[in-house]
Amino acid sequence: MTKRMSYTTPVITLCPENSIHDALFLMRKNDIKRIVIINNDVPIGMVTEHDIGRFLQNDKTSRMLDKIHLNEIMSRTLFTISQDQDELLIQCAIRMDAFQIGSIIIMDNEKLVGIVTKSDLTKHFSDSFAGAYRVKDYMNTKMITCRKSDSLLFALAMLNRNKIARLVVTDNDGRPVGIISYDTFLRNSEYFKPSKQNTRDYLLPKPSAKELLVSDLIGNELLTIKSEDDLAKAARFMAEYKISGIPVVDENGNLEGVISATDIIRAYHEVKVHAMLKKNDPHFA
Repeated sequence: MTKRMSYTTPVITLCPENSIHDALFLMRKNDIKRIVIINNDVPIGMVTEHDIGRFLQNDKTSRMLDKIHLNEIMSRTLFTISQDQDELLIQCAIRMDAFQIGSIIIMDNEKLVGIVTKSDLTKHFSDSFAGAYRVKDYMNTKMITCRKSDSLLFALAMLNRNKIARLVVTDNDGRPVGIISYDTFLRNSEYFKPSKQNTRDYLLPKPSAKELLVSDLIGNELLTIKSEDDLAKAARFMAEYKISGIPVVDENGNLEGVISATDIIRAYHEVKVHAMLKKNDPHFA
């Protein structure tokens, strides 16, 4: 794979003076989760959909989204790497795992040239490391769930409070029936309709929506995977369906855990080390 294909380019950017509304519009239009903030073409910060959600949950003002500037909410801690770095993607995976972040900015001297995201690495893992691991080797058995009967407000508060990307939705027997995430809210939001833009509540824009339940947003079909399946298969599902987490179930459909893009990133930077250990020590497993 050439370096040009190794990361996303061009990078979607805004300035600190732009608003939350501007960021949400670009996220929706380009199907992305983060915006790089620049000043004179130099990256100075990052804003993600989670940053916006957490800020609005804690902000006590009544300002509309087009009145809140990104310099109030952006993260000023940026992680960058030179495009000439050896084993660029592995180095990005190491940094993402170590610092628990979702992207690395690619630089050419002082110039912003691209960005590597978890989605990029997940897609590359699915193409390059079939057979390296099974889902059970990296899945997380500790997860936060909600019920179909919970309110949307409760689900949103759980996402914000726990700083997580998704909740597994279960039925009354504890079996997974869906996933709810920020993406779920954004896909169902009416905020982006012209008549709805002058509002602060971009995830639950209608008063009546505050009465909706989780079951009102999730569909009837749920993508799942088994713990014995190839980890590259899980990565392929994530890339194909543009999701960042999949419930892991047993033969009876009972929830065993979740495999996420974060888990794929950890596997990505460990796969080469493990291959070297196996080569030098036949007893390594």
